[in-house]
Amino acid sequence: MFVLIVGGGKTGAHLAGLLLAGGNTAVIVDPRPEITEPLRQRFPRDMIVTGDGADPKVLIQAGIKKADVVAAVTSDDEDNLVVSTISRFEFMVPRVIARVNDPDNAWLFTRDMGVDVALNQADLMAKLIAEEMSIGDMVTLLKLRRGQYSLIEVKVAPGSIADGKAVRDLDLPCDCVLAAILRKGDLILPRADTVLQPVDEVLAIVRPDQQADLERLVARPDE
Repeated sequence: MFVLIVGGGKTGAHLAGLLLAGGNTAVIVDPRPEITEPLRQRFPRDMIVTGDGADPKVLIQAGIKKADVVAAVTSDDEDNLVVSTISRFEFMVPRVIARVNDPDNAWLFTRDMGVDVALNQADLMAKLIAEEMSIGDMVTLLKLRRGQYSLIEVKVAPGSIADGKAVRDLDLPCDCVLAAILRKGDLILPRADTVLQPVDEVLAIVRPDQQADLERLVARPDE
């Protein structure tokens, strides 16, 4: 897979390193020589392009016409939106991922602007902190299909309706799918005869309007 990364800061450089370690190829575009020159010491020189990622000519030079993914990860939301729009609508890149720096701008990062996946760092950090602090029993990990579905994590409380029941016997919401169960460090793929145990961490895909029905199954009896 070939990924074109626009933004050579810490995020872009780290992403490039992960991609190379995974056997993929990548090119980093950044207009700042003080950023790109050190990157040429770290990565193969032909991986680094000094130029404005919002300039179609620079993107062509970087190889956007053969890119499977464009990742716009600069520290400027306007630049990330411009790169996303050009990548999708001028060069028809199959997958466009954009970084959101200011949460107030998150509403702009939509498919209409060419963005397939918007990574809102502040929102992700808040969710991770909430998960680590165990605020509430249900955490939304990811929104799918522009918010039509959510990937959520929920714990099975002792004495709940789901405690000790097989998956087949649960009255799950009609559009809910159990994707995985985390039990004492082990990953379990749920089947019809899988019996839920107290403190199991269940990953499920569910519509937002049905989350309350799922939570009712795993909540403590007095809630």
